[in-house]
Amino acid sequence: MERVVAYAPLMLHLLFIGNFPPARTHLVTAGAEVSGRLRAAGHDVIVVSRWRARPLRLADMIAAALRHRRRYAVASIDVYSGLAFIYAEVIALVLKRLGKPYVLALHGGNLPDFRRRHPRRVLRLLRSAAAVATPSRYLLDAMIDARQDIELIPNGVDLAALRHRERSGPSPRLVWIRSFHAMYNPSLAVEVLALLVAHGHDAQLVMVGPDRGDGSGAAVRKLADRLGVASRLLLPGGVPKAALAGYLDEADIFLNTTNVDNTPVSVIEAMAAGLCVVSTRVGGIPYLLQDQVDALLVPPGDAAAMAAAVERLLADRVLAGNLSRAARASAERFDWGRVLPLWTALLGRAGGGS
Repeated sequence: MERVVAYAPLMLHLLFIGNFPPARTHLVTAGAEVSGRLRAAGHDVIVVSRWRARPLRLADMIAAALRHRRRYAVASIDVYSGLAFIYAEVIALVLKRLGKPYVLALHGGNLPDFRRRHPRRVLRLLRSAAAVATPSRYLLDAMIDARQDIELIPNGVDLAALRHRERSGPSPRLVWIRSFHAMYNPSLAVEVLALLVAHGHDAQLVMVGPDRGDGSGAAVRKLADRLGVASRLLLPGGVPKAALAGYLDEADIFLNTTNVDNTPVSVIEAMAAGLCVVSTRVGGIPYLLQDQVDALLVPPGDAAAMAAAVERLLADRVLAGNLSRAARASAERFDWGRVLPLWTALLGRAGGGS
């Protein structure tokens, strides 16, 4: 009889470098999601940094790379544009001096524009890494000529945590989930609400998310007062990740008003829950959503077009039902059961299997 030998799964020893906000802020970054699930799967994971002040954050990243150098075998660096890109460059240099392999995780809808302005820096950083991953085909297409082996690993969602409900015949119960920041244009959602009310709809809007402190949250409140829709607007602020499923379940139409985007988890979660999605057509959104197949796409900053798309869903039960079903089917490929093994395999290869 052939002997069957069972092997224990290989434990990875990892350092995740990026922005890991404190739990009280209710900001959950892509790096925090991946690292948390890898830790839950039994891997040894260090994360850095939780400092909000930027100079302290960079110092903490460097200190962790040095202090834990005997503990981790491979590092993962979140790469965004702007100042965050400088952090990635500095940390990559430190890791290189330590002889530690690292994986770059590319994020952010502004990264392609940053590359156009700083092509040599981006090329140098990408080619220095053991591996490079990105969650969207938008970024993959923008960066593939700099490095041919970039891996596409989608942002993950927990399908089991989301109640799916088909939205055929949706009501004007709207939900918006994002951080309050100018790049996400939250005021556009209030303008859409006001237009719907002006057209005779009994619309309600819930806007969920932490305030990033750039004045966008205050602007939303002032605009709602000025347009006379404050009583129809609920602003619960930042909430725990587990609470988001309830807000999605209570709504029928999801608004994504952003001016800059990549592959937002909030949109994928709305799709998974079966909401009808109306989004601006920016950045990586057309790579994630197909207009009139699993969502309706409109130009950025166009409140009239977004309100008209919502009214189209309210008037056309067949269209709404088709979009809802297709959205759920599209979201299923982002389940963590499919995504996490891709990260495990990539980090294992980059670390030499240790």
